[in-house]
Amino acid sequence: MRRMIRNSFSRRPLFLFLPALLLFCAAASTARAQAPDIGVSGFYATNRAQQGRTVQAVIVLDVPSGYHVNANKTGNKFSIPTTVKIEAPEGARVSAVTYPRGAVRTLKFSKEPLALYEGRAVMRFNVTLPANFKTGETELRARVRYQACNDEVCYPPATREVTMPIAVVAPTEQVRAINRQFFGGARK
Repeated sequence: MRRMIRNSFSRRPLFLFLPALLLFCAAASTARAQAPDIGVSGFYATNRAQQGRTVQAVIVLDVPSGYHVNANKTGNKFSIPTTVKIEAPEGARVSAVTYPRGAVRTLKFSKEPLALYEGRAVMRFNVTLPANFKTGETELRARVRYQACNDEVCYPPATREVTMPIAVVAPTEQVRAINRQFFGGARK
């Protein structure tokens, strides 16, 4: 009899701990499931790229209403900044990425103001192809790292990869301006 009592008491902490562990896992799973779907896309200013010329390009983040991502320069050493890393084919040169200025907000979970991207954030860069770059299809790969948050909680950082294919043509072939919502007027 004494042996049964000891065993039931020694197992009691396990029975108390197990429901707490299950509740924690369920909360973590729910938080992950509720992370916002951040749209990440890449666009060029022209339909094709010419050998020996530069083409403008952008990475666009579309952040749903009620959420934000940290800006590239957050203003807080603990926040994870949005970054874009471009991998170009051999011979192509990629300029530094230009990030937009973030909107400065003070959120419920922080007393310090933070720089954020809300709605749409457009990050710009240029790609220069040498005159002897091979014609035909080529592509850039962009890795975009960001941390999405709402006013109360931040989700784990995410990294998304974007593939940006484009046809490379001779410098004498015409190209057409496209995606003017990001690049403005006609480009040649």
